[in-house]
Amino acid sequence: MTSEARISALEYRTMSPAAKPTKYHNRKVTVDGLSFDSQGEANYWFGTLKPMERAGEIFDLQRQVRIPLIVNGTKVCSMVVDYRWLDAGGAPHYADFKGAPATADWKLKAKLFKAIIGSEIQIVRAA
Repeated sequence: MTSEARISALEYRTMSPAAKPTKYHNRKVTVDGLSFDSQGEANYWFGTLKPMERAGEIFDLQRQVRIPLIVNGTKVCSMVVDYRWLDAGGAPHYADFKGAPATADWKLKAKLFKAIIGSEIQIVRAA
């Protein structure tokens, strides 16, 4: 990045949220009235999960599900998973779309999630 292209921290903080670059340079998209954090996330929803739901392979398909992580009656944090569904047997499944490597914070929450909920979060990668 050249010195002309750099912006000061003050300029960055005062930029509108729409003008700020995202952490991993993904572009938010809206498809059929639904907002997604990236095109890959939308592709997985419409190209993989929705056809499986229409075929009756999965049920109760949801997006951006907030799950509180509670230990000994104390809420430690919440984990927002990109996708949640039930398989034919009624077992819940969780998946998160990642276009970049998972952060240390996400990995820690995923371990806590597994310890509390008893399920792993499937990581879906960009093709």
